[in-house]
Amino acid sequence: MTRALTYGALLFLSAMFIIPFYWTFITAVKSIGELYQFPPVFWPDEVMWDNFVTAWFKQPFDVYLKNSVIVVVLSTMGQLFSCSLVAFGFARFKFRGRDAIFVLLLSTMMIPWDVKMIPLYMEFNMLGWINTLKPLIVPAYFADAFFVFLLRQYIMTVPTEIDEAARMDGANSWQIYWRIHLPLMMPALVLVGTLHFMNAWNDYLGPLIYLNDQSKYTLTLGLSMFKGLNETDITSIAAITVVLCIPPLILFFFAQRYIMDGSIGSSVKG
Repeated sequence: MTRALTYGALLFLSAMFIIPFYWTFITAVKSIGELYQFPPVFWPDEVMWDNFVTAWFKQPFDVYLKNSVIVVVLSTMGQLFSCSLVAFGFARFKFRGRDAIFVLLLSTMMIPWDVKMIPLYMEFNMLGWINTLKPLIVPAYFADAFFVFLLRQYIMTVPTEIDEAARMDGANSWQIYWRIHLPLMMPALVLVGTLHFMNAWNDYLGPLIYLNDQSKYTLTLGLSMFKGLNETDITSIAAITVVLCIPPLILFFFAQRYIMDGSIGSSVKG
C-alpha cells in the first residue's frame, strides 16, 4: 500500500512537470482552427510540422542559435577548466589561509547577481565589451564558487596516496591534475557542465543588459523579442519555445547517470 501511494505521488508530480511541456508542444503543431476550439483539442487531427519552419524564419533565429552556441560552448569550457583547477588547488595544496580564503570564496554565493549587475556593467563598459558576447563568456574563466565547492568535495574523496605515488614516479602538480584528477572527476565535471549549460542556455537577463545589436542576440532574447512582435501568433511562439527547450532536455537525458554519480560523490566528504 505504501509503495502504491509512493508511486502514485511520483506519477502525479511527474505529470505536473510534463503536462505544461506537452501542451506547449501540442499548441505548436495545431492548426489555427484547433487552437481556439472548445472544448480544447488534446491531439490535432493533422500534426502541422510546418509551423516550426514558419516560426523559425519569421526572425533570424539561425543567428540567435549561433550566438547561443558560441556563448554556451566557450563559457562551459571556461567553467570546467577554471573550476576544476581552483578546486584542485584548494583540495590538494596546503598553504597559509587556505581555509579562510575558501570560506571567503563560498561567501560570494550569498551576493545576489542583482547587486553585482551595475558594477559589472560599468566594468565591461570600461573594457569596451558592451554589445559583444564577451561579458557572457569571459567571467566563466574565473570560476564559480558553487562549482568549485562541488569539485573540491569530489577531489577530497580521492585518496592522497594516488598523488604521492604519482610524485614518486616523477609527476609534477600539473601532471597530477591533468592526467589523474581530471579523468577521475569526469562524473562531477559532467554535472558542472550540465548545470552551467542550462544556466547559460536559459540566461535572459545577461544578454538583455549587455547586448544592443539584434545580430548579437541569443535565443532567449530573440524569443522574448519575437513574443513582443507576435503576441497573437500563439502557435509560432509555442514552436520556438519547444525548440528552445530541446537541447537542455537532450543533454540531461544523456548525462543523467553522470549527474547522479557526480552529485553523490560531491556530497560524500566535507
